[in-house]
Amino acid sequence: MTTYNTDSDSANTSVRAFLTKVGEYYLGRTFNTGSGWGKQTWLEIKEKVFDSSCAYCGKKDVPLQIEHLIMFNKTQCGFHHPGNIAPACKNCNSSRNRTSSWKEHLKLVCSNNGDISLYKKRLIKIDNHISDSKYPELSAEESSAVKVIAESLYKNIKTEGEKSLNMYKKLLDNFTELS
Repeated sequence: MTTYNTDSDSANTSVRAFLTKVGEYYLGRTFNTGSGWGKQTWLEIKEKVFDSSCAYCGKKDVPLQIEHLIMFNKTQCGFHHPGNIAPACKNCNSSRNRTSSWKEHLKLVCSNNGDISLYKKRLIKIDNHISDSKYPELSAEESSAVKVIAESLYKNIKTEGEKSLNMYKKLLDNFTELS
């Protein structure tokens, strides 16, 4: 939970909302993992595809979180789409370097746990899940367009926070003068 909200928080939320809409565009429907069809899809991915285990370390019987394989941010521009989510334990999810690929993270987790032989098996399982879920493969131009829009949205929303504060100060000054 955020205890101190910044302009960056609202900018990041706007980027995630945009990436959700693009993911839903390719999916052809909404994908709300909190309820309905989206939640059912998430549970099937977690329970059936990954056997209720962490996609990275393989731990079972631990709480599992939604992990966006291609980061759901302005840098990697991963979509909120069934093919881009996998279950991850809290440790694997929080220890991931936010600029690394999921493949790099998987390799690191497997080597740190002393079971690098499982890397290939888990890599194939995740790759098959991405493919089976029809995660969109974008052209370089499409990827570039998404990234340009996400960066622009982030910058514009962040700037709006400062502009709004300045407007508020001007209004206060005007109200003070009228009193």
